[in-house]
Amino acid sequence: MTEKTPSPGGAGTAANDGSADPAASRPGGPVGGDRESIVVPPAILAQQAGWAQPGEAPRAPGGTKTDDAPQIFASNVRKSDTSEAGYDENPPGVGKLGVILGTVIALLLVGSGVTLYMVNKDGSKDSAAAKPDAAKTAPPTPTADPVPPIKDSAKVLPTVAGDFGKKAEIQVPGEASDGSFVVKVLTEGSGAKVEKNSWASVDYTAKDWNTGKDIPSSYDANGKPQIFQAGTDSLIPALDQAVIGKKAGSRLLVVAPPAAAFGAQGKADMSIGPKDDLIFVIDIRNANAPDSVVSGTVTPPPADFPQVKDNGKKPAEITPVAGAKDPTELKSHVLIKGTGPVVAKGEKVVVQYTGALFKDGKVFDSSLSKGQAFTFPVGGGQVIQGWDQGLEGQTVGSRVELVIPASLGYGDKGQGDIPPGATLVFVVDILDAGQG
Repeated sequence: MTEKTPSPGGAGTAANDGSADPAASRPGGPVGGDRESIVVPPAILAQQAGWAQPGEAPRAPGGTKTDDAPQIFASNVRKSDTSEAGYDENPPGVGKLGVILGTVIALLLVGSGVTLYMVNKDGSKDSAAAKPDAAKTAPPTPTADPVPPIKDSAKVLPTVAGDFGKKAEIQVPGEASDGSFVVKVLTEGSGAKVEKNSWASVDYTAKDWNTGKDIPSSYDANGKPQIFQAGTDSLIPALDQAVIGKKAGSRLLVVAPPAAAFGAQGKADMSIGPKDDLIFVIDIRNANAPDSVVSGTVTPPPADFPQVKDNGKKPAEITPVAGAKDPTELKSHVLIKGTGPVVAKGEKVVVQYTGALFKDGKVFDSSLSKGQAFTFPVGGGQVIQGWDQGLEGQTVGSRVELVIPASLGYGDKGQGDIPPGATLVFVVDILDAGQG
């Protein structure tokens, strides 16, 4: 989908505890240069994308609102006041003016105490205002209705026509929805199952049950499949929860009440009202566990390329070419040719990688050691230039070897275990790509 068209997602996911620095997970560490990174909490990104649950306030790491925490200032040093009224002395020598003021204050306190007693005794409707702990003891106000449990049927359901991989035809019933959150498998696929934390990519068709109007679809012109990590609350439950436990290649009918979609706020820019039930037909294209790797027939690299030994779900072994000179331009070789769509600039990709030094083959970083695939938007400047340039135009399902000169890597400054001016070798598995 284009940037002007609303889509479910666009934020991607971050560490679950919200405390990790995204730059730390980049291949080789943060990108060098005179640039600064702005770390934006995933909740804010999800809300800006328009498909996060409404009413969710971004929270600081640890789950508490820092602006709600009481600020307490204490000191064991007493300020020594000086004045002609005798405030510089300890009692009883408080001075004449001090005695007078003390008497007045005492009378005022007695009077206010009688007033509060009479107000509370009378049972006035304003008596709660005199109870300082009333606000503390009041139950918290929920920010959103709870998401109802998922069912596989309801009294009335829309009818769906069309095949997997093509825009669905949805017929909205004449009756109103009964408010159920329904996920019904229309056709079951034979691919990998989507588990919690799996990376899933889906195509979708959608309608507003209440108005019968179409909602922008990934099958529209310039549309892209939505890619996200399932079960991480990065998208509305209608997508995030609906795909869990289902297989790639499956077509699902999803009926989402407001609590599983946009809540009581609705989505004005998509003409979705605060009480509208939504209908989705979801085609699950791919499912990848966090430690997935690609497979297929390997085409060995040319003789002037470092040789690569596949170690399954462990970092690849990279053997340098003896006496080879550092290249001045980016070089790439496709080790495994994927059959998926071509990766376009701006798309979010999910990859596994191993990075090594061109000079001696020493591995300095690998997502496989972490058991977690890495994601980034191609051409977005969030990774080294060699990645942005080398992965654009490759196909999903491919394994690509990149030989990256220092000018397209970490330059003359280096980074961590990468020395200044180092040529790098990366072996990258492109697991999936889409709108993120």
